[in-house]
Order: sequence, then structure tokens, then C-alpha cells
Amino acid sequence: MEKDENVVRLHAINKVTIEGSLINVFLLVFKFIAGILGGSAAMIADALHSLSDFLSDIVMLVFVRLSNRPKDKDHDFGHGKYETLATALIGIALLCVGAMICIGGLEKIIKVVNGASLPCPGVIAFVAAVVSILLKEWCFQFTAKVGKRYNSQAVIANAWHHRSDALSSVGTAIGTGSAILLGSNWTVLDPLTAVIVSGFIVGEAVKLIRQSSSELLEASLPEDVEKQIVAIAQKDNDIYEVHNLRTRRIGNNFAIEMHVRMPGKTNLYEAHEHATRVEHAIKQQFGPGTHVIIHLEPLKVNGKYVNPDEAE
Repeated sequence: MEKDENVVRLHAINKVTIEGSLINVFLLVFKFIAGILGGSAAMIADALHSLSDFLSDIVMLVFVRLSNRPKDKDHDFGHGKYETLATALIGIALLCVGAMICIGGLEKIIKVVNGASLPCPGVIAFVAAVVSILLKEWCFQFTAKVGKRYNSQAVIANAWHHRSDALSSVGTAIGTGSAILLGSNWTVLDPLTAVIVSGFIVGEAVKLIRQSSSELLEASLPEDVEKQIVAIAQKDNDIYEVHNLRTRRIGNNFAIEMHVRMPGKTNLYEAHEHATRVEHAIKQQFGPGTHVIIHLEPLKVNGKYVNPDEAE
């Protein structure tokens, strides 16, 4: 059953990524042509952003397929970290693109400050920006939907890469549109908006890099998730205490380890039944791929473990 779910998940992720990549290829070519013909620095920067989107799609297709490989002799916990690594690479790509757009825009602004004049962008650059906004926001919507449905941080990251491209195009549309309407004296708005938009792109990149690096460094799950785990375990009336809880994320799955205390007279069979019920409840809440280890301990008496037979 779990294998079938992984196959369905991989198919859905591949499908949504390929659909997005086809749109990225179209926009990449269209934007470069529009940027060159329209003489728009912001549009050419926007085209570079679409190029990074396309490269991110390739990363997604390769690394998500790797992350869905089953456990093997060398990977007892599976290959989920490949998906986390894909998120990090997408974040780094976004950061580089944002920095390139910012530097290019600043260079042109400095030229204007020093008395140089910039060519007025053509209408085709504005049209390309509007087309990009509509297509990339659409890409964000259907990609994010799949990412949330299958709990894939890499797909959600790729969705935000689509939206950052849409935001970049919003800035480009404002800059080129304003420059066209206001005339040659206001052509500086084109690179200025490119610099402003780069700030949003860098901010999103930093967020993705921070998130993926936390997972790669084995950061614990959020506090509210850990409280849910403890609450699930303590629904069993024979489990009196949960401690030494350790959690982390492995790709799109959770890994959970905990110690639980039960009455010392509980026999091995009963204790196993209680632990199994807790494990199934946790997997029902967080997914069948959740890795759960439960260490059983007897209750302490006056701070010490006591043999129940001797206590009698």
C-alpha cells in the first residue's frame, strides 16, 4: 500500500514539475526576445529568473526520483534527504538569481546617477511581463496544491520559485510600464524596480535555505508537532509518562523516538500491544512513512525502578 502511494506521489510530482518546466521554457525564450527587442534590462533579468526556474525543475525531477527510492542496505532510513537537498539547491539558485538581478539593476542606476541615459523599453517588454505574471501565478497555484497534498517541501519550494518569478514580472511590468508612459526621463524606473524585486527574491531564498539546512542538520520538529505526538501517546490510559522525545524530518516523512513509562506489572505482550497502538495512531496522523521507535520503561517508585515481584 505504501509503495503504491509512493508511486502515485512520484507521478504527481513529476507531472506538475514537467508542466511547469514547459511553461518556463516558453517564458525563457519569450522574455529574452522581448528584453532584447524592447531594450529592457528588467525583462532580461526576468528571463534569467525563468532560466533558474527551468534549472530548478530539472533538479526537482532528478532529486525527487532519488528520494523516492526504497530503503536499501546502505540507507536504512531511505533516501528522503535528497528531497531536502533539492530544496536547498532551489534556494541557492534563487539567491544567486536575486543577487544577479540586484547587481545588474544597481549598475544601471549608477550610470543614470553619473549622467548616462537609458533606452526607453518597448511595449513588447511590458506585454511579456504581463504574460509572465499570469502564467507564473497559475504555475504557483497548481504546483503548491500538489506540494501540500503530498507534503513535499521541495515541490512547495519550487512553487515559491514560480511565484518569485511572477513577483519579478510584476516589478518589471511596473518599471517598463512607467518608463513607457512617463518618457525617457523616467527610464531609471526599469532597473530600480528590478532591484526592489530582487529583495523579495533573496528573502524567499534565505527562507528556503534556512529551512532545508535545519532539516539537513537534524533539527527537531516544531514544538506544536511534538505536543501532538505526546498527546497521541498519552491517550492510552496505561501510558503514564512520555520523555526523551526525539524528532526530525527525513525528506517528506517524520522520524520519532520516545520513551514511555507503564505499570511494571504489564506483561510483554500487553506492553507490545500498547506500543503498537500508539505507533499506528502516530502513523495515521503523520503518514504511513513515519518512522516510530518506542522504548518501554516501568514506572519509578520513589525515583527508582522497582521489580514488581520483589515489591510484593
